[in-house]
Amino acid sequence: MTDTSDAFDAGRADRQARKERVFARINRAAGWLDALGLSWVTPLLRIAAGDNPSEQMEELKRALFIPLLGIGFFLLAWGALAPQVQTSLGAIPGPVQVWGEAVNLWHDHLGERAKADAFYERQEERNAKLAAEGKADRVKWRDYTGRPTYLDQIGTSLITVGLGFVIATLLAVPLGIAMGLSRTVNGAINPLIQIFKPVSPLAWLPIVTMVVSALYVNTADWLPKSLLISAVTVTLCSLWPTLINTALGVSSVDKDLMNVGRVLQLPTSKTVTKLVLPSALPLIFTGLRLSLGVGWMVLIAAEMLAQNPGLGKFVWDEFQNGSSQSLAKIMVAVLTIGIIGFLLDRLMFALQRAFTFSANR
Repeated sequence: MTDTSDAFDAGRADRQARKERVFARINRAAGWLDALGLSWVTPLLRIAAGDNPSEQMEELKRALFIPLLGIGFFLLAWGALAPQVQTSLGAIPGPVQVWGEAVNLWHDHLGERAKADAFYERQEERNAKLAAEGKADRVKWRDYTGRPTYLDQIGTSLITVGLGFVIATLLAVPLGIAMGLSRTVNGAINPLIQIFKPVSPLAWLPIVTMVVSALYVNTADWLPKSLLISAVTVTLCSLWPTLINTALGVSSVDKDLMNVGRVLQLPTSKTVTKLVLPSALPLIFTGLRLSLGVGWMVLIAAEMLAQNPGLGKFVWDEFQNGSSQSLAKIMVAVLTIGIIGFLLDRLMFALQRAFTFSANR
């Protein structure tokens, strides 16, 4: 009897240990799920692991059901009120019409890709035939020049904002570190920040257009002039949050920590990489998240005026087009811009969690 009882206790202890290991893994994953906007998955995992169902259902209601309820009310209000607003292009489209237009844009993309594949297939067959006939000098390879689809323009916008964001980061982070470490540099740069930070992208764009047109004469196929203009405009409008937060983060580093660096006579490069950056990274990443959000908003206006292919130009072209489907397409673009903006913010938050200690505590 004693042996049976001991075996039962050992089995129960083993099950409890396995359960604790499962919950430990769920707790580690919870932070990443939250960073990716999937916090509602955590209660489901806990329920599956045998946690208190009622408690986890409350958490699931807060993380999933209430947001879905809000979205549902928004869609109902949109569907009910949109037909009441008449414009020169007809009534404002409701959710059903916008969804239908999104499906049409997807089918247009698939159709255009099929045309491109057929073009390259015919080109390969023609060139192979010419080579077989000994006319290799007549072989020519051309790129497909069909119109960019909606998904192509999303990709162009992401490339543009990415380029502008990278340039802004390369400028803002070193300058912010210098401002945080030196009161002299901070005093010299701070007035310029206060002057240029509020400037609209619409004001920057004509200047950027003239400067880029003057300096970027020998254009490369992979970097069109219009894309560079939009990217530089994004840079000029988005670098300020990163610059300000980097300077604030560096200036807030514990003075005792800096004194230890002086006592050890660390060179400036070691002080920055070993002491300053690890302490300032949370604020730097906060600035990067803000900069990416600002850059994404600025990009749409820049693409409209620079006529760089992308979501901004798509919206402008549809506005100018004035067809019966234009309003629905514009609303598809508006929702796309919002969803991509959310995903970019989640991506930056996930990177912040991966590289900073404070986000993982």
